[in-house]
Amino acid sequence: MQYNWKYPFLVIEGNIGAGKTTLCKQLSEDFNTRLILESFDENPFLSKFYENPERHAFSVELFFMIERYKQLQESLSLTEAFQQFTIADYYLVKTLLFAQQNLNEDEFSLFNNVFNIVSANFPKPDLIVYLHRPVEELLKNIKKRGRSYEQQITAEYLNTFQTAFFDFFRMERDIPILIIDVADMDFIDNTTYYQELIRLLIEDYRPGMNYVSISKG
Repeated sequence: MQYNWKYPFLVIEGNIGAGKTTLCKQLSEDFNTRLILESFDENPFLSKFYENPERHAFSVELFFMIERYKQLQESLSLTEAFQQFTIADYYLVKTLLFAQQNLNEDEFSLFNNVFNIVSANFPKPDLIVYLHRPVEELLKNIKKRGRSYEQQITAEYLNTFQTAFFDFFRMERDIPILIIDVADMDFIDNTTYYQELIRLLIEDYRPGMNYVSISKG
């Protein structure tokens, strides 16, 4: 089946454990897209951060910002951007949302200044898709994938970032944001859900928040 993709730069976002990377890989494989995946496992401060957040928060967030900047700079050259359909499993603004929650006021002020400089020239996504799952499902997914440094993540921590995402979405007026309530659905092993998701991705959406739910039927 042929699809008319209206959004050359598609970002799949979501909380920790939402399944965004898995979905991006599947979409990229099926539709031969350029794929940008976050290299979070390479952050040497991540496991230390989960053990001692106050001590390592600035280091972990600064590393993420630098690595995301370098990756996007290499992947999205401004002269050739989006000649090919591109899918990414993060939006650069995620860097700021997480930093705002993890850093103290003075650290975040400095971090925000640097972020505004490095992010100024990057193109915005044509569509952001946010996979919304209940926190209890996120915790199950985190446990299932078994990354040792993530096992200390709490429901409170996940709720904090869920709130941060939605606060940002409410303020964004230029980019269409598709929030899909996916509950505990598995897009990879269930063809029906996957096809329904693809159908949603090719619809027209107005800038700002657009909310849909995929029914289990």
